[in-house]
Amino acid sequence: MEKIERQHPKEQDPNIRRTNFDAVEENLTDEQAKLEASRCLHCKNAKCVKGCPVNIQIPDFIAAIKEGNLEKAGDIIRQTSMLPSVCGRVCPQERQCEGNCILGIKGKPVAIGALERYVGDKTNAKMNQIKPCGKKVAIVGSGCAGITAAADLRQLGYDVTVFEALHKLGGVLRYGIPPFRLPRTVLDRELTSLKNIGVKFHTNVIVGKSITLNQLKQEGYDAIFLCSGAGLPKMLGIPGENLNGVYSANEFLTRVNLMQANREDTPTPLKTGVKAAIIGGGNVAMDAARTAVRVGYKEVYILYRRTEAELPARLEEIRHAKEEGIIFKLLHAPVEIYNKDGYVNGMKFEIMELGEPDESGRRRPVGTGKYVDVDVDTVIVALGTGPNPIIQKSAEHEGLDLETNNKGYIIVDAETGKTSIPGVFAGGDVAPVGESNAINAMGAGKRAAKAIDEYLKSL
Repeated sequence: MEKIERQHPKEQDPNIRRTNFDAVEENLTDEQAKLEASRCLHCKNAKCVKGCPVNIQIPDFIAAIKEGNLEKAGDIIRQTSMLPSVCGRVCPQERQCEGNCILGIKGKPVAIGALERYVGDKTNAKMNQIKPCGKKVAIVGSGCAGITAAADLRQLGYDVTVFEALHKLGGVLRYGIPPFRLPRTVLDRELTSLKNIGVKFHTNVIVGKSITLNQLKQEGYDAIFLCSGAGLPKMLGIPGENLNGVYSANEFLTRVNLMQANREDTPTPLKTGVKAAIIGGGNVAMDAARTAVRVGYKEVYILYRRTEAELPARLEEIRHAKEEGIIFKLLHAPVEIYNKDGYVNGMKFEIMELGEPDESGRRRPVGTGKYVDVDVDTVIVALGTGPNPIIQKSAEHEGLDLETNNKGYIIVDAETGKTSIPGVFAGGDVAPVGESNAINAMGAGKRAAKAIDEYLKSL
């Protein structure tokens, strides 16, 4: 039997996509999807399923594609994931489902992410008949954890309302991930499916400011799920980081993705320069770098203190960044941002080398005492985020004992998302359990929905 090679979706030419925010990849064609589905070994003890945080029955949905029954494939996926079109685009498959594929031992794993996206885009969610149970649940945040919990709880009969602090829905899926990775039509379609089954959404509501936890309880909400994300940027702590031209990746991406700050007719313009330094090596750093290219920077650098082998970003994002002309400067640790009349005028970096592994298992970067300057006029810091303390401080002011750790994250039971306040649950980036990404946040939403259902039935 002739060996079938892994199928790859068609991509925009890098020189063209540098100039637009359109999706980089198309979907697999019908023929490609069937060919790729035929590569699956349909393992009985499928390791790919164990590698998926929401346990999608991967061999089963792939078998349905092979049969030509896409509706069945969509139904199988949506038994555990309401966001196949999203997760197929943004999940780190190489560390999860595809990373556990048996074919990957000696060759290339099945393109599970591409097949999931293909099915998600080709099929629509089918909702069960909903029988109201007479109880209300408030969900704080409309990102992955929030909309997953909302879908599950609504289908169990709960009256579900999602409160979003920003003026548009989607959380980090909208303000953090650029449209060339996640087209807004895809995100809007997933959100519309929730509205169609009766999930209510309120935007421009900051829980902890606009309304408090006690006020939500007074309005009749029987349980609350906090999944407001982690929107407090982590900065460098070096001289010069308060200069004009220094951005957190969170601010930079939000201003472009949500506020269209790169457009000439925007009321909130973004002052761009010529050369940008992006500090960090994760997916957010790749998103910031690739966005900087598209808003007009002539030279964009990613500076990371370890080697390429330790880059935490998805392999696909690293490849796309390189294709788009982004320059990687590895083993570089930031020391100082130079000042000229209050603006960025270059950066100083120490050259690093790798020492012994740290607590993450990656080799620790160690300074060599050698320094270099890099000529840039913009610095974008992509070193992660911490929890915004608004809800936690508001709860304290109300006399509620909402336990947090020393970093400000809400402490929860890992299996249920229960907080120290009865009836209040938390999950996603505000109460992280494991790696911070879309599919793990969805897993937190599913666990919380199940726990909320059990809690309310026990009352």
